Amino acid sequence: MSDFRLKKEAVLRVGEVSGVTGRRILVTVDKDKNLSELFYDGDLLRNIAVGSYVDIRKGFVSLIGKVDGENANPDSSRSEALELTVRGRRVLSVSLVGFIDRKGRFYGGTKELPLVGNEAFLLTRERVLQVHNLIAEDGIALHIATSEYEGYDIALPVDGLMNSHIAIFGNTGSGKSNTLATLYQHFVSELRAINAEAFNDSCRIVLFDFNGEYAHADCIANDKTVYNLSTRNDQGDKIPLGNDGLLDIEILSIVSDATEKTQKPFLRRVLMQHERVMEGNDPTEHLRNMIRQQVTQILRMSDKVRADLLFDYLRQLLPEHDQYGNIVEIASDLEWHNNTSQFRCGQHWLRDVPAAITNTVVYQHVANFAFVGDIIADFINFSYIQLIYDVLANRAQNEHIAPVINKLRSKQKDIRKVFDPAIHGELFETNVVVVNLNDVNLEMKKTIPLLLCRRIYQEHKTMFQGKTLSIVIDEAHNILSTDSSRETESWKDYRLETFEEIIKEGRKFGVFVTIASQRPNDISPTITSQAHNYFIHRLINQKDLQSIASAVSYIDKLTEESIPTLPTGTCIFSGMAGQMPLKLNIKALEQRLQPKSNTLRFAALLNREN
Repeated sequence: MSDFRLKKEAVLRVGEVSGVTGRRILVTVDKDKNLSELFYDGDLLRNIAVGSYVDIRKGFVSLIGKVDGENANPDSSRSEALELTVRGRRVLSVSLVGFIDRKGRFYGGTKELPLVGNEAFLLTRERVLQVHNLIAEDGIALHIATSEYEGYDIALPVDGLMNSHIAIFGNTGSGKSNTLATLYQHFVSELRAINAEAFNDSCRIVLFDFNGEYAHADCIANDKTVYNLSTRNDQGDKIPLGNDGLLDIEILSIVSDATEKTQKPFLRRVLMQHERVMEGNDPTEHLRNMIRQQVTQILRMSDKVRADLLFDYLRQLLPEHDQYGNIVEIASDLEWHNNTSQFRCGQHWLRDVPAAITNTVVYQHVANFAFVGDIIADFINFSYIQLIYDVLANRAQNEHIAPVINKLRSKQKDIRKVFDPAIHGELFETNVVVVNLNDVNLEMKKTIPLLLCRRIYQEHKTMFQGKTLSIVIDEAHNILSTDSSRETESWKDYRLETFEEIIKEGRKFGVFVTIASQRPNDISPTITSQAHNYFIHRLINQKDLQSIASAVSYIDKLTEESIPTLPTGTCIFSGMAGQMPLKLNIKALEQRLQPKSNTLRFAALLNREN
C-alpha cells in the first residue's frame, strides 16, 4: 500500500516550493515533468501550465494555488546557490486561492503559507472536483458547465446562485444568451422534477425579451405564458392590467413621464377628482355640470388670452360633432370686444347678462359630452377638466401641465395596443412568463418593463411574502442605461431609481434580478455592483472591461486579462456562490431549446433551395 502511494505521488509530483513572498509562491518544476499531458490511473491529466491548479502539501493540509506564469530562469533576486540548482528548469509563479482541510472540504482564501521545500502536485480529478464543488450536502445542483481547463463536469448550486442577483455580460456571439437560457432551463426543470406543485406555486419568473429570442415554445419552459406585444398593429397580445392597475399615480407618472414636483401632484388631483365623480350616481351628468360651470366662468372672464387658452382645452374635451353628426365650432357665436374686455353673444353682453350664457353654442354643446369608454381617453378628459379648474384658480400654468397631458395623448394608442384595462386577469397564468418586446417601439420598450416591474414588485412585497420572484432582463442596457438623449433627466432618474430600489431592497422580499447585457459600461454602476454572481463572457471594449474590473473586485489579474480572448461559450464565473473565480464552459442546449440568437451564415443562405 505504501509503495502504491509512493508511486502515485511520484507520478503526480511536479516540483517543490523554491520561494515564498506573501501570496506569491515560486515552484521549481522537476525536469521530467515537461510533457503536455500525463497518464494516471487510466485518466489523461493535463500537465502543469499557466491557468491550471497546483496542490502544495504542507503536512495534512493541501494548499491550492493557481499558476499565473512561468519562467525558464528563477528571479534575479534569488541567491547564486539556488540559481545553480534550478538553472534550466521551469519556475512557476503561483498565487494561493484556497486550501483543502483534512476532511476534504475546500475553502477559498489564504489560511497559511507553504514552506520552501514543500512538494507540489498535479490535481487529480477527485481534487479538481473538490476545488470546484459548490454544492452543500443537502443542496440542489444545476449541471450546466464543465471546467474550462480540465473538461470535468461542474455543478452550480441553486441556493447561493438562483436566490441572488445575477449579471451575465458578453459581446454578441460570445454565448451570453445560451448561458441565460441554460441557467433558467435547468433551474425550472430541476425544481419541477423535485416538486412541481410547490415550485409552480412558490416561484415566479418573468423574463423581458427585447429581441424575441426566448418566446418560442420550448425555450426556458414549454408551459410558460408568452405575451407577444406589438405597437405596430392591434393583433398582438395584451397584458391584463385592469382599471385599478392603470389608474395608479405611480403608473400614470411612468406612462406620462411626469415631473415629481409639478406634474405628479396634478395627476394626483385628477385621480382624486376621478374617484369622486365615478362614485356618484350619474358620473356623466356630474361631469357635464362641472363643464357647464367652467364654461360660465370662462365666458365671464375679462382676460382674452386666458379665455382663448381655456377654449382650446374645451375643444379637446368636447366632441367635434353634435348628435346629428355636424361639426361644431364652440366659439362660432361669440364676439370679443376689446373696449369692454368681455364676450358678446348676439345682443347680449355675457358678463352683464349671465342668463344668456345658457344659449351659447359651447354651453349647449356640453350636453353632447359622454364617456369614451377607453380608460386613457376618459382620464385625459378628466385631466383637461382639472387643468381648466387649475388655470381659473391660478394654481397651474399651461407650459407646466400641458406636456404631461400631451404625453398621455401621444401614448394613448400604444397603451391600448399592449394593455387591456378591461381585463382583471392574472399576469402569471403560469409561473413562468415571457414578455416579448421585439415588435414594440423604442419608447414603449422602456415603459413596459418599468411599469410591470414596479407593479409586480409592489404586489410581491405585500401579497407574496415567503415566495420568490425572479425578474430576468435580457439586453438590460435598453432600460438600465445611465445615458440616454431620448428622455428627460427626471424620467431617467425615476427609471434608474426604480430598478435600483428593486435590486438593492428586493432580496429581503424574495425578489431576485438577473440582467444580461453586451454593454456593461452603459448600465448604472449601482445596479452592476449590486449583483452577487457574475457570468462574464468575452468582452473587448476597454470601457466594458473597466466596468467589470470595478464591479467584480475578486477577479484576479490573470483571469481579468483573459476576458477579451475567451472562446464562445466560455465564461468567468465569480461571486458569492463560489469560493473563487472559475473559468467554465457552459453546456449548449439542444437545438430546439436554444434561444433564437444564432448568427445568420451566408453559406446557409447560398445553399438554400429555391
